[in-house]
Amino acid sequence: MTPARSRSTVAWVLLLGALATLPAFTVDTYLPSLPDVASDLDASPALAQLTISGMLIGGAVGQLVIGPLSDRYGRRLPVIIGLALHVVTSLLCAVVGSIEWLIVLRVLQGFFNAAAQIASIAVIRDKFTGSDAARILSRLMLVIGLAPLLAPTLGAAIAGVAGWRAVFVVLAVMGLVLGLVVLRWMPETLPVERRRTGGMRSVLGGYATLVKDRHFVALAVLPGLGMALLMSYVVGSPFVLQEGYGLSDGQFAALFAMNGIGLVVSAQVNASLVRRVAPIRILRVALVMQAGFAVVLLVVASTGAGGLVGLLAALWLTLSMQGLIPANASALALSRHGEMAGTAAAVIGAFQAGIAGVVSPLVGVLGGDAQAMATVMLAAVALSIVILAVATPAFRRGGWHSGAVGT
Repeated sequence: MTPARSRSTVAWVLLLGALATLPAFTVDTYLPSLPDVASDLDASPALAQLTISGMLIGGAVGQLVIGPLSDRYGRRLPVIIGLALHVVTSLLCAVVGSIEWLIVLRVLQGFFNAAAQIASIAVIRDKFTGSDAARILSRLMLVIGLAPLLAPTLGAAIAGVAGWRAVFVVLAVMGLVLGLVVLRWMPETLPVERRRTGGMRSVLGGYATLVKDRHFVALAVLPGLGMALLMSYVVGSPFVLQEGYGLSDGQFAALFAMNGIGLVVSAQVNASLVRRVAPIRILRVALVMQAGFAVVLLVVASTGAGGLVGLLAALWLTLSMQGLIPANASALALSRHGEMAGTAAAVIGAFQAGIAGVVSPLVGVLGGDAQAMATVMLAAVALSIVILAVATPAFRRGGWHSGAVGT
């Protein structure tokens, strides 16, 4: 790779990483304030958690609506509109007076944020293929990993000085700045001649093509179940660690950052591995290892063995494996339908947001303690293994060489 091309790739990773990180930042900066939101708006912990789950569900719907639009109108326009509406909903969240309206606004915020997430994935497919796409997606995970490193600390600091409502003002400013960056520096990557035409029938036909491909569906579901595992930790950890173990906002943010470091490290490892190991092989090993760590996590959470240190160690190991799973699964899925990358990215994103939005509230339903959190996390990774093994023979026999996906 020439120095000029290397610099160009780094610039793309940073820009797309900023877009992909927006939904995560919108969640993670808000996390330390979740107990305060519940108290201020007189809501139960389970209802307060719906402000996160609702955003995920809104994101799932947004993916399905905006994805085909990005294949028809290009990548830039949907992103610019989505970021503008992110700014509006963030400001409204800052002045909301009830938990019900906050949930509604978070659903809308998730819907509009979907435009940024779709663009980050679709642009990669526009510019890269095969193992190169998996490598770039892994680099993207490094940038996304900054969200859990920085966002909770930033959110805790803002809330500590000006209250939880100020967090949404900062999110609005971030959306505005990112929108200006896109306007100035993000070129269109989907030429007019490659854009899909047609109305609703064409859109539905594209989704039908994807859904009929069981290998694509299995691979697309994996990031969704991975996000469900991650969000089960995200929505459960403030109550488990802050209320259950008495950690302060600052201590919680520091521990949250440690888990973010695990994601960054594993994503860096994956970026190196995909140069010489087939993505499907990495998936097989990573999923089995994650399942083993999740079993340990459940045992520790159920018995109290090792105390807080044991719980945090098992959490770190379980979460760190995420850097090896979604990037490879997404790259393999996208490689099957490059001609409609926006729609394919929308399905992957919808599974991520939708499955996580449905599954993560189960932590609160099951009691909101460490055992409930660990149970949902283990169920997510176990289901990932079952779905991939049943739907894709290549998972069982070790097929699918780097950059190629077959039956």
